[in-house]
Parts: sequence; C-alpha cells; structure tokens
Amino acid sequence: MRFTRGVRLGVDVGQVRVGVAKCDPDGILASPVVTVSRDRETGDDGTPKDMVELARLVAEHEATEVVVGLPVALNGREGVAAGHVRAYAERLGAVLAPVPVLMTDERMSTVVATRRLAERGVRGKKQRAVVDQAAAVEILQGWLDAQRRQT
Repeated sequence: MRFTRGVRLGVDVGQVRVGVAKCDPDGILASPVVTVSRDRETGDDGTPKDMVELARLVAEHEATEVVVGLPVALNGREGVAAGHVRAYAERLGAVLAPVPVLMTDERMSTVVATRRLAERGVRGKKQRAVVDQAAAVEILQGWLDAQRRQT
C-alpha cells in the first residue's frame, strides 16, 4: 500500500469530549488541534453539533481522511465503549462523506497521553483540558507510523 499525501485528522471520541489532532500533508507528525464538546444537541438538519464542528475542521484543514480511535481492551476484545465509538464513527462517516472515516486500535492512548502530559508537568485541570487532544495525537501518530511500516 502506498501512502498518499494529505492531511489526516485523528479523533479521540469520549463520552464528554472529542479530542482532535492533525498531521502534516506528508504524514510524518501528528499535532493537537482542539477539544470539542460532545454535544447531544443537534442542528437544524439533526446532525449533532460536535459532528458539525468536526465537518468544519475537515474542510478547514482539507483533510483527506479521518482516523477514529477504537477503544479495544488489552485482551483484544471490543466492549461497550467500542460499540459506542463504532456507532459514532458510522454516523460521522455519513456526515463527512465522501471523506473516509477509518478506525484504528487505540489501546492505551489516553493512558500514554496522560503519562506524557504528567512528565511535562501538566496536571489537574490543565491536563483534563488537553488530554483528549493528546490522546488524538497518540491515535493519529500510531496510525501514521503503522502506515509507514506497511510501505
């Protein structure tokens, strides 16, 4: 498989917030973008406001793909959280079409992101404000690295 150039967005879907990261067009480095509130409220067309914001970010960054982290248990099984994320990604795919929405294993991304933030001295409220973005960075960077290994 050949890696095609283009900005990708990485998405960490939580119950309360959605962390978003992006990479450079060459797919080398992921960086944080924003944390979006999970909004059960919908716009006039019935689309949840958080998905409307993600669609805006896809357009703004001219993203060619969106990579959503799938929370898989350490034993490789998918639990309730994975089902919720799969449903979210499916609906997001309909909103973002024709931009593809891909799923990738995000095992431990939030744990790793929390640890890295703590190592940098980011704790407490400051950490909660950015941990979702940091997890999205971990998700996207892991996916990019895996794509590079396949080429």
